[in-house]
Amino acid sequence: MRLQFILSEIGIGLRRNLSMTVSVILVTFVSLTFVGSAALLQMQISKMQDDFYGKVEVAVYLCPAGTSPEPTCAGGEVTEEQKEAVLDALDAPDVAPYIESVTSESKEEAFATFQRQFEGQYWAQVTTVDDMNESLRIKLTDPEKFEVVADVLQGRQGVENVQDQRELYNTLFRVLNSATLLSLGLAGVMLLAAVLLITTTIRLSALSRRRETGIMRMVGASNLFIQLPFMLEGAIAATIGAVLSVVGLWAGVRYLVTDWLGGQVAWIPYVTTNEVWQVAPFLVAAAILLAAISSLVTLSRYTKV
Repeated sequence: MRLQFILSEIGIGLRRNLSMTVSVILVTFVSLTFVGSAALLQMQISKMQDDFYGKVEVAVYLCPAGTSPEPTCAGGEVTEEQKEAVLDALDAPDVAPYIESVTSESKEEAFATFQRQFEGQYWAQVTTVDDMNESLRIKLTDPEKFEVVADVLQGRQGVENVQDQRELYNTLFRVLNSATLLSLGLAGVMLLAAVLLITTTIRLSALSRRRETGIMRMVGASNLFIQLPFMLEGAIAATIGAVLSVVGLWAGVRYLVTDWLGGQVAWIPYVTTNEVWQVAPFLVAAAILLAAISSLVTLSRYTKV
């Protein structure tokens, strides 16, 4: 009988404040979608960092045949002796443990790659083999140890430039991290709106049933028995919003990321629906916590007689 009474009170409250309940569901849905998107974006960044940094190399560009502004290239194109000295430096006992492999790229290979990447462009047509640099591609056992190799090679005769390819990716990751912060900021604003809406909904529901709660107190009903229907109203509305946000995130990842984006750019490791299911319990828990906090703040005041 008590359960039946509580369920009937929940139904009455939801019907009386239907528009407010729908508003709570929608605001919770939007805010938790932003929270979930931020979490998935951070997972995406982590996946990309693990994949990209695992493939990253140190590019050592040797002096070209033409003029170069670098003092280490004052003598012109790199000589065989200078190349041997560079390779010997990489093979030194204090450097070799940090190096997984060294691949040499000739000017002809660099030219072929350049022509393939910029086919049809004007600068590809006027560029010759002699304009290219010979280079060494060094794969490190730990990409974080770039400075060890750079300190050995920078300033060495025959070496024009030492480039850490991580810098090419770091700009992208900074942009993605900024997008994560923006999503969290918007989510925070929407969560505040959800708290205010839940509070207002519970307050209106409590005021509309103030007479009933007064009678229940007079016959000895406990605080929990009186307040539970109101708390469950907010929890149900917030949970429905959380479920909708999970469904929206699942659909977005499934059809937008996996199917469409994965088909367009296949070389990036994307988040999948598995990550959505990992985030889902936290979103539902956040919705229930949101409703609980709002309920506790409101009910202690508006269920008094």
